[in-house]
Amino acid sequence: MGYAHPVHAGLLEYLRVAFDPRGNVMADEQGYQTSVRGVFACGDVRRGQSLVVWAIREGRQCARAVDVWLSGSSDLPGI
Repeated sequence: MGYAHPVHAGLLEYLRVAFDPRGNVMADEQGYQTSVRGVFACGDVRRGQSLVVWAIREGRQCARAVDVWLSGSSDLPGI
């Protein structure tokens, strides 16, 4: 069967984030914010199982988006 989607029970269920049709956490591709204000998702939990380079790229972009959300700007590189 392989990787289906992130485990919904626990944190994701508690936060009540929205899921896409494949069961991954829905988050926009620019700001990485989920349906819950202040909750961000990236990498495999957002896009499903993929190459590690995509997870690394999204992790860096998500960190920048969180920095902007918290402080209004960021010195982190925009990739």
